Amino acid sequence: MTIQIGDRIPDSTLMIMTDGKPEPVTTADLFGGKKVVLFSVPGAFTPTCSVKHLPGFVDHVEEILGKGVDTIACMAVNDVFVMHAWGESANADKIVMLADGNGEFTKSLGLELDASGFGMGERSQRFALIADDGVVSHLFIEAPGEYRVSAAEHVLLSL
Repeated sequence: MTIQIGDRIPDSTLMIMTDGKPEPVTTADLFGGKKVVLFSVPGAFTPTCSVKHLPGFVDHVEEILGKGVDTIACMAVNDVFVMHAWGESANADKIVMLADGNGEFTKSLGLELDASGFGMGERSQRFALIADDGVVSHLFIEAPGEYRVSAAEHVLLSL
């Protein structure tokens, strides 16, 4: 079942790079007591994700944070090393780069994508959400092949 507005973010553990080392981070720590914008992409270093999605949030990071957002996080079903390298290459130093390496968190949200036809296996759908203290207040799920509602500019209008 797909997560809905009003639902609590499920308990899960993701990976981030901290001081050059992979570290686990729980969704309770990420979302608890904070206003968080989470956006997810099908894959790091892929065309739309690298040319539009992540750069849009990098370009608008100060405006989004200025709207009372505590954390902006980018997630993909990639390993922590890839997510870290992608964040560095995009100058995303104010965005938390989350690795959902096995796609477990993505599955718990009900937002998985079968990208086997592209040789990518199970991935995340393209989406964004806003959560207040771990409860989803806004949810923007893209239609297949689309990039509109999860864009930084669209999310910014909802803050």
